[in-house]
Amino acid sequence: MNTQAPKRYSRRAFLRATRHVLAGTALAGVSSYVYGNRLELNWLKVTRVTVPIRNLPAAAEGLRIAHLTDLHLRPVTTLENIRAAVALANSLKPDVTVVTGDYVTDSAEDIYELAPVLGQLNARRGVFAVLGNHDWWTDAQVVRGGLEQAGVPVLMNSGLRLPEGVYLAGVDDVWSGQPDLRAALAKNPSNAPTILLAHEPDFVDEFSLDERVALQLSGHTHGGQIRLPFRGALVLPPYGQKYDYGLFRVRQTWLYTNSGIGSAFFGLRLNCRPEVAEITLVKA
Repeated sequence: MNTQAPKRYSRRAFLRATRHVLAGTALAGVSSYVYGNRLELNWLKVTRVTVPIRNLPAAAEGLRIAHLTDLHLRPVTTLENIRAAVALANSLKPDVTVVTGDYVTDSAEDIYELAPVLGQLNARRGVFAVLGNHDWWTDAQVVRGGLEQAGVPVLMNSGLRLPEGVYLAGVDDVWSGQPDLRAALAKNPSNAPTILLAHEPDFVDEFSLDERVALQLSGHTHGGQIRLPFRGALVLPPYGQKYDYGLFRVRQTWLYTNSGIGSAFFGLRLNCRPEVAEITLVKA
């Protein structure tokens, strides 16, 4: 499958454009900043989403997935923020926990502090991860190695069948890595409904061409971090501009874009709290 977008964005161009837009949003005022920085940035929530899946095996009815993404340890997000998210995810007692990329921001070596915290995630059928663009921009091999040393397997264009009869797959980061959906689904010859982990949400337009992909779980956008009434997100990254936050339907595929835990560039969230999503599968 071709996962190349018509226009490829460079990291430098993305960062430059982001800084320009953020400079403009400074006019929102000091009070909004204080609210978002001191309260909403640390105001975790659980978002519960029920997703109807075609041909869902009876054993998978009610399967619950805890979804975390975009942890971005440092400079804004602290280990305490991430420990709180891990504790919240574990309190849900999920069947599966997934984390969809961007563990670090500027330094791949931060994974050695972060990964042991993620190693405390606990789910009945296991914890699984994929990488994001920041993991590649720092050092993807270091980030992947740190996660796997902590007991968090990274689904790098690979997948596995869960005992409930659904297939869990993950692709490499689409922006900066080498995604291969065909390889990720290679062990799913029975056409079982697939839950696909993919960091950037907008590539659901292509991934949904494979009818086995029943649900895609993504992050990347942080929900925009700043969302205004009647306007939505002020700032969105490349490959996260169409499906910025929440539940979407693309062809026969559902997509949930999670607002994430951390903040990559600036310590502000407004009308966009960090979240752990609880995804429950039901038969369509």
